[in-house]
Amino acid sequence: MVKSVSLEVRQERNEQVAEAPVQDKKVVYDTRGLNLWYGNTHALKDIKLEVHENEVTAIIGPSGCGKSTYIKTLNRMVELVPEVKITGEIIYRDKNIFDRSYRVEELRTRVGMVFQKPNPFPKSIFENVAYGPKIHGIRDKKTLNEIVEKSLRGAAIWDEVKDRLHENAYGLSGGQQQRLCIARALAIEPDVILMDEPTSALDPKSTLKVEELVQELKSNYSIMIVTHNMQQAARISDKTAFFLNGEVVEFDATDKIFSNPSDKRTEDYITGRFG
Repeated sequence: MVKSVSLEVRQERNEQVAEAPVQDKKVVYDTRGLNLWYGNTHALKDIKLEVHENEVTAIIGPSGCGKSTYIKTLNRMVELVPEVKITGEIIYRDKNIFDRSYRVEELRTRVGMVFQKPNPFPKSIFENVAYGPKIHGIRDKKTLNEIVEKSLRGAAIWDEVKDRLHENAYGLSGGQQQRLCIARALAIEPDVILMDEPTSALDPKSTLKVEELVQELKSNYSIMIVTHNMQQAARISDKTAFFLNGEVVEFDATDKIFSNPSDKRTEDYITGRFG
């Protein structure tokens, strides 16, 4: 059962939002009438959702409700699954990502992905981060050194690994591996970072570091995070979407979702009545 979000977290969240200046932010992703089927299974149903730049958008909901499917649709990774059918539109920076003229490789360069379990390559720490830039044609050693350091600093792990860059990444702890994977995503200078349960395999200390990192990164990136952790969604996100049975039941400012949801199903979920 999902634990209810504590009153303290709600109050802290409300205070933070109350202090934040109101400003119009550009729409990064605009999902319009998205439907997706795995064979005969209707996994996503008429999804409508806007994601704004320099915000953290959390996606919550019980297992099997379509959270991961949706986030993997945003970079078209879901199309790697056999028998997937998609209708509707996802507009990224004013262009439909399903348009035939839109190259998938271009989209995935702009939209980085961090998975549930850390998945470093069986290479050195340095080569993990340099991999993306090299794929995009960067070969100059000085430039690669600068990119690697900048990315590792951006992922708040530089000080921990700067003296062991040429050691195998598998020698890092789970939390360090996950931050290395974030650094690897940053190295290609994305616009958006998608995170699918990025802390579910981590201990509390490592989870806190990743959460702090997410808060720092949103000043330069738009972030979407799938999480089962209600406390985490309340702590780090600006907006929250509640998914249930492949539908978006409610999407609003995080403080409203957790303190005064409009739909009873949302309230039932976040207070632990089901899930």
